[in-house]
Amino acid sequence: MAKSSKRERQYEHVKQSEKQRGGRSARRAEEIAARTVNKQKAQSGETRGASASAGRSGGQRARSGGAERTKEQLYDEAKRRDVKGRSSMSKAELKDALGR
Repeated sequence: MAKSSKRERQYEHVKQSEKQRGGRSARRAEEIAARTVNKQKAQSGETRGASASAGRSGGQRARSGGAERTKEQLYDEAKRRDVKGRSSMSKAELKDALGR
């Protein structure tokens, strides 16, 4: 696990979030939390030999602003915009509600 208390808190927070939000198993939630913390450490230069490309990893879908967004990404934006009825909307309905 992470050495700094900040990273330990981040690890526990991500792990709990993944268990609750994603309904993931404890093992999968731990894996996601560890990867998240490791990526953050690499991006901030906390690791020895941190890869220069660490900040660019994650693929195109993660930052895509267009039609290729996942339903989860659309839902998160709808939540930020306080779109009513978002929990029962399909991906297409979320796109329409967000004007995309």
